[in-house]
Amino acid sequence: MTGPSAGPRIVLVGPMGVGKSTVGELLAARLGCGFRDTDADIVAGQGREISDIFIEEGEPHFRELERAAVRTAVAGHDGVLALGGGAILDAGTRELLGAHPVVYLSMDVDEAVKRTGLNVARPLLTVANPRKQWRELMEARRHLYTDVARVVVATDGRTPEEVAQAVLDALELKEA
Repeated sequence: MTGPSAGPRIVLVGPMGVGKSTVGELLAARLGCGFRDTDADIVAGQGREISDIFIEEGEPHFRELERAAVRTAVAGHDGVLALGGGAILDAGTRELLGAHPVVYLSMDVDEAVKRTGLNVARPLLTVANPRKQWRELMEARRHLYTDVARVVVATDGRTPEEVAQAVLDALELKEA
């Protein structure tokens, strides 16, 4: 690739466990482009899991790493990009996403429980009542997801393949 990228073809946002990485990989394969996940970028760059970063250095430090990872990925990736669930908390990130085709993958709490079990591998859910915590996170974030999104695609009761097709249809994109 020569010169700067025009940015991602699709940016996926949504809560933890919604399937951004799984759907993103399917979309990239269907579009004939690369896939990138900013959470994976952070893990690779830090040499440790996100949960360890949260425990050892705290959420503010993780959010700094996340902001940098998103800026780098948006500037240098022209395929499908998946952002971590909390990436949209940063106003600068939301502004940066304004020029890109952002898709909010949504799900309700019952679907979240089915998919993730609201397990301890999710650092923001390591509380006594993870279902309540997930609802509170969504109440705080839902409007941010919808504000940055060009389209919203519900994932409840759908396979990853069905979600990927719904994203392509919503953005009027053709497979490669």
